[in-house]
Amino acid sequence: MLRSNKELWLAFVFCVLITGLYGAVVVWTREIPAAGELFGHSIGIVGFVLMLMTEILYSLRKRSRSAALGRMSTWLQFHIFTGLVGPFMVLLHTSWKFNGLAGATTLLTVIIVFSGFIGRYIYTRIPRTMDGLEIEGTLSQEALKQARRLMSLWHTVHIPIGMALFISAFIHVGAALYYATFLR
Repeated sequence: MLRSNKELWLAFVFCVLITGLYGAVVVWTREIPAAGELFGHSIGIVGFVLMLMTEILYSLRKRSRSAALGRMSTWLQFHIFTGLVGPFMVLLHTSWKFNGLAGATTLLTVIIVFSGFIGRYIYTRIPRTMDGLEIEGTLSQEALKQARRLMSLWHTVHIPIGMALFISAFIHVGAALYYATFLR
């Protein structure tokens, strides 16, 4: 069960370090890094890879029943960490321009991160073992049912928005490669 906030603090520290690097590039170049230049592309690619890891690796672990792959609580912490740092890097990649498909993708990213915070809050309200399995009987059955209903409702919103995010992100990446790279 997530009892500490170490993944949040670690994500915060990484975001501060990334902000420092971004600030150094701004000072060095005397301009906001363009999304299509080396630094902008690099930070966007790393951020997108972290976002893919957020979704794919955690989802694979959730569907696996093998304890050899590690505890679910550890994977959830990884999911939260990469789910914060990756989108932050992608936000910096935008060069603070939010038009077109890239703007819609950024909006979906912000929505999914906000939704993730809500999901984390709901998740921590359900008592769990270290492996992430629900513990029966520690709360009144009615409170536990309510938390499960909220978690189920949250999943019905979070997962489709995440799918829309990745579809739009892949279209954005494909279009960026086509128009900015292949047509040069």
